[in-house]
Parts: sequence; structure tokens; C-alpha cells
Amino acid sequence: MLSDELFLAASLAPALMIAFGAGLLSFLSPCVLPVVAPYLAYMGGISVTELDESRAARARVLLAALFFVLGLSTVFLFVGLSVSALGRAMAEARYWLSFGAGAVVLVFGLHFLHVFRIPFLDREARFDAGDQGGSAFGAYVLGLAFAFGWTPCIGPILGAISSVVIARGDIGEGVAMLGLYSAGLGLPFLLAAAYFPRLKGVMGWMKRHMGAIEKVSGSLLVLIGVLMLTGNFTKISNWLLDTFPALQNLG
Repeated sequence: MLSDELFLAASLAPALMIAFGAGLLSFLSPCVLPVVAPYLAYMGGISVTELDESRAARARVLLAALFFVLGLSTVFLFVGLSVSALGRAMAEARYWLSFGAGAVVLVFGLHFLHVFRIPFLDREARFDAGDQGGSAFGAYVLGLAFAFGWTPCIGPILGAISSVVIARGDIGEGVAMLGLYSAGLGLPFLLAAAYFPRLKGVMGWMKRHMGAIEKVSGSLLVLIGVLMLTGNFTKISNWLLDTFPALQNLG
């Protein structure tokens, strides 16, 4: 229906913004942020001390981090392609898909808030990438393994974005949303590789306040889920487009 098409076009820009923000939240999750420094050091074939003190070592790590981000992006783009194709195949049930997506997002948000816990989301199925540290190819393989292996841990946020992608049912939009999710998750890795000494204090502060960050993440997911369930996501989308007309260029 035309109204459905207009809604999808109007809500794309906010959905893209949410996808990027979701990637940032995934980076701040309890099972990603604490391992950033060891991962960067390993993929660059150096020690954490060298990462902290040597500018030349950080330059090498930055190249490795770029291939690492390409690796995890490969997986998430494939996820975007797959789930959006599923949503497109079920286009006639778009209303129920949207309603179901809202419910999934809400449940994941309540999981983050510890209202209840979903056991499999508290486990990490880490894949062994082998001894691949110190090379661009090894960093790419590590990125693939990271995306697969940490999916249960970052599942609430990734699942929320995937649910929205299924509900939209557009392959191009799905790839774009998961691409921005990858950017939100991957760019902090690149910044940490390039400016680790300056960001070490910030990352330490984030680790100490991980509980608060998790609650903020959960609250945002609950809000998005409620908006989708009540149909108010459309109103928010239209308000954003009216307030920031430039966003229409993203649709």
C-alpha cells in the first residue's frame, strides 16, 4: 500500500541513526569494551604496553584494526542482506512483522535492564581464529570470528536492529542499516587504535560505569520497542523530517 511505502521512506533516516547508535552501544557492551586493548594488541602483533607507548606500533595496529573492521562488517552486511530478504518475502505480513519487531526490541531492552535475563544472551560463543595476530589477513579473519563469536553477547542490540530490518523488508535499506551498525561498532576500534593513550582514561571510566551504560542501553531499547508497538515511531519519524528536512535526502 502507498501509505506503507510512505512510512518506510519517512522512517528510514531515523532508522539509520538508530542503527549507528546501536553499533556504538554494542561497542560499550560488557563483553566488548573490556577486550578492546588486548584485541588491538593481538591483531597488531604487539603488547598492550607497546600500544600505549609506541606511536609506530599504533600505526601498525591501525592498519590491522581497519582489516578487523572489514571482517566484522562482512558478517553484519551478510546478516542485513539475509534478514531483509526474509522480510521482503513476507511483505504481506508487514504490519505483524513491525509489531513483532517492536516486541522483540522491548524484550531485549528488558533483558538489558535486568527485569529478567535471557540465558543464551549471557553466553559468548567465541570462535578460535587461530594464531592470526600481526597480519592484515589475520586481522580480517579475527574480525569474522569476532562478529560470529560475540553475537550471543551483543545479541540484544543486534537482534533489535535485525528485527527492524525484517519489518522494513527492503534489501537495500537492510544492508544500509547493518552497514551503519557495523560503522558504529567498528569506528571506535579505529579511534582506539589511533589514539589509545588519550582514550585510555575514557575507556577506563566507561568500564567503571558499565552498569549505568547497560541501563541506558536497555532504556533506549525499551523506548524504541514501545514506540514501534504503539505506532508512534511513525510520528517521531515525521517530526524528525519536519524539523530536519535534510534527513529526507537519506530516504
